[in-house]
Amino acid sequence: MIRLHHCAQTRSMRVLWMLYELGLDFELVGHGFDRSLRDPAYLALHPAGRVPALEIDGGVIFESLAALQYLAERHVEQGLAGAGMDWLNWLNFAETISQHTAALTQQHIAIYPPEARSGLVCKIEAMRLAKTYQALEGRLENRTYVLGEFSAADVGLGQALYMAKHFVKPEGFPRVAAYYERLSARAAFQKALPQAGEALLYVKDYYEVPDG
Repeated sequence: MIRLHHCAQTRSMRVLWMLYELGLDFELVGHGFDRSLRDPAYLALHPAGRVPALEIDGGVIFESLAALQYLAERHVEQGLAGAGMDWLNWLNFAETISQHTAALTQQHIAIYPPEARSGLVCKIEAMRLAKTYQALEGRLENRTYVLGEFSAADVGLGQALYMAKHFVKPEGFPRVAAYYERLSARAAFQKALPQAGEALLYVKDYYEVPDG
């Protein structure tokens, strides 16, 4: 039995998308942005009280990119695993994108009131996020996907871009924009999007960098 603990618009979306790409049977346990993730029963699955927590093969994986690697290698016959340095670098580059997105999410969503936000922090993190787009733009020259063929690395990166675009639009990076369009058109990506009634992390499509 595979069970995924998930919140919409978070890193657990990577794992949900991957499960759909692989066509696996699983149970989805949805969580809101509340104290339920601090319950002792859940903390036994994820010691930091966050998502994802993927219960699989008698254990739990609670790091999203580790879950992608595990699933890709567990089902290597489906061709979503890579090999060597490029595979590991670009799979984990998703977290380089996500760390800057997380900082911006904290500023725009977790800090109230709006005037308490740091315009300087937002500008710096948006610039750093744009630098990750620039790196990905270079990698995608003459490539449809980061390893040539679609892989779990693209799942991680595509989900990272889904979150990042709330703060830095990819239109200034044509290869990245086209790459995201290809990824977001995939049926498994569409199935992993928030469903009706799910609590949302991002209630706006785009958050402007504040002045100051």
